[in-house]
Amino acid sequence: MQNPNEDTEWNDILRAKGVIPEKPKEAEINEDELVKMLEDTIKQKSGVKDMADMDLDELDELEDEEEEMIMLQMRNQRIAQMKALQEKSKFGEVREITAVDYVNEVNKAGDDIFVVLHLYTQGVPLCNLINEYMNRLAPKFPCTKFLKAISTTCIPNYPDKNLPTLFVYYEGSMKGQLVGPEQLRGTNLTMDEFEYLVGKTGAIQTPLKDDPKPKVRDFMMSSLRGNQEDDLADEGDW
Repeated sequence: MQNPNEDTEWNDILRAKGVIPEKPKEAEINEDELVKMLEDTIKQKSGVKDMADMDLDELDELEDEEEEMIMLQMRNQRIAQMKALQEKSKFGEVREITAVDYVNEVNKAGDDIFVVLHLYTQGVPLCNLINEYMNRLAPKFPCTKFLKAISTTCIPNYPDKNLPTLFVYYEGSMKGQLVGPEQLRGTNLTMDEFEYLVGKTGAIQTPLKDDPKPKVRDFMMSSLRGNQEDDLADEGDW
């Protein structure tokens, strides 16, 4: 005898004529029930209990495990940061370039790379001073590419009055420039001042946030205030 619950064309005709009863509907499971079934299955397989069912020892153990997981995650993040920094810390010295190298070394330096280029000429004291300061900064900030080039080898007929010149690039685009003795503060420029000026362009992460140049006006005002206080003291004596 044919099974009346089978899905056949003949059974569909018999059901339509009322000869056999309709096929019983399968029980439906809503989304909440499905989620609970999955959670229960996971708990059974993993042996994890609800926090409400745990005693104090089990809660302490769970807290220790969570702390270990957090510490492990922080450690992995720190290792990833150190690896990324190590990959970027690949410069550390000042390299000489010419016009032939300019595009590859400056415009195509790479992603997330700052380039500081010093255009100079021989025999200019301030240029020599900045080259010396560049040699000190490069190993201190190895994530930044420090380059130097004789001005006329990169830019024909570049005027000497603009020397020294610093160009700062980031991912191939110019982000800053310091042109000529006035912007670079002349031969009285100190190492800290130079680091501060380069830091203002964003090329290096220097801790020098305040301009280390002596404040002449502040010194004069302090002197004036001091003289005024002395005068008032003299008047008080009278």
